[in-house]
Amino acid sequence: MKRAAVMLVAVILCAVIAPARSLAQCSASGAPDNCSVPGSVSMTAARVVRLQMSAGSTPLTAPTPSDFDAGFNSTTGPTLTVSANAAWTLHIRSGTAVWTAGNTSAGAPARTNKPAADLMWSTVSGGAFSALTTTDASLVGGAATANSATTLYFQRLYNWSVDTPGNYSLSIVLTLTSP
Repeated sequence: MKRAAVMLVAVILCAVIAPARSLAQCSASGAPDNCSVPGSVSMTAARVVRLQMSAGSTPLTAPTPSDFDAGFNSTTGPTLTVSANAAWTLHIRSGTAVWTAGNTSAGAPARTNKPAADLMWSTVSGGAFSALTTTDASLVGGAATANSATTLYFQRLYNWSVDTPGNYSLSIVLTLTSP
């Protein structure tokens, strides 16, 4: 402990005794007794983007007989909030080509080849829906913003003859870019 204190004092003395190199100097005498030295600061601000989701997982609405008759049902997904200091684009894609399927009924195995495209997405509740693929699709974009919020809406497609009982899940990848 004593040795560290002696070294600290030595460092402080060296800093005080050593002549300081100055790029700008100022001296004053008489009244008023002050002087100014102009200076500047600089920085580089990189592109900064942030994506926040209101929920990391969305339970889809369970289908009813009417949904199978209609061929789909709808679910409101998460709200996505983007903050960016430059232009940005938010992309969406599926993490896999097919849904993960788990059996829930004996004698009726879950559909293991349900395509990702059976999940449709939109940014408008009653608007046009697009099939989810494993390729990035532009979801929404904009200019620099403190917080641009977009709600994601889903439609899941159903077919009486192929969509068997089961637990189904699908990973979705959202990618925020700022070119």
